[in-house]
Amino acid sequence: MKLALCNEMYERTPIGEVARRARPFGYSGLEIAPFTLAPDPLAVDPAPLRKSVEDAGLHVIGLHWLLAGTQGLHAGSPDAAVRDRTVEHLRGLARLCLALGGSILVFGSPAQRSTPQGETRSDTVKRLTDTFARLGDTCASLGLFLCVEPLTPKETDVVNTAAEAVAIIREIGNPCVRLHLDVKAMEAEAAPAHDVIRGNAGFLKSFHANDPNLLGPGMGDKDFRPIIAALKDAGFDGYLSVEVFDFSPGPDEIARRSAEYLRHILG
Repeated sequence: MKLALCNEMYERTPIGEVARRARPFGYSGLEIAPFTLAPDPLAVDPAPLRKSVEDAGLHVIGLHWLLAGTQGLHAGSPDAAVRDRTVEHLRGLARLCLALGGSILVFGSPAQRSTPQGETRSDTVKRLTDTFARLGDTCASLGLFLCVEPLTPKETDVVNTAAEAVAIIREIGNPCVRLHLDVKAMEAEAAPAHDVIRGNAGFLKSFHANDPNLLGPGMGDKDFRPIIAALKDAGFDGYLSVEVFDFSPGPDEIARRSAEYLRHILG
């Protein structure tokens, strides 16, 4: 397992600069939130962005927060035209991901998947599944992976557990649609995180490392030793991607402390 860093805690800092600052702490991957690139991320030229990251000694592993900052998009909307626009935007992000050198699209985006007013959760899940199936076909054609991320009920009412995500993945039946797990989000599961990991090992493709206190791993009370042990048992050989939501200690401090803690456990 290697270490990656989600770039949004550096806010509007150019991603090449983020990579340059992250490299000395032991990161080799960068996971990008599209909204940090430009108001319209599909309009950016990916070539210089990719070069700036690779010149700093890192590479882009993928994109997350796919629909954050967008307007009028919803993956489970009852309006077919809205879903079509959403799929086209996500397909554009898939092409951007490939051009940046990444291979993973992590779909969290709680606001753009939650049950719309007047609709039922079950119907929203059906429409979301259809959106994921359509995007999954695009990912398969590009050699990418779409990773479905369970989130807590505080964030959304749709896909709150790994079991719910896996049910969607099984229904789609596309090997390029896989599971993403997040330590903070797994706090809402009935089982401890290490059991959730082992129980869904066959579907796991990407992973966010963070503490339930919204800071990085090792910056709170969460013990990552059983989590790392479960990932090893699961045969997970992807990136431990540090994602935080409280930026107050400063991005370099968060990046440094998180990497030191994870590297200590990984040995």
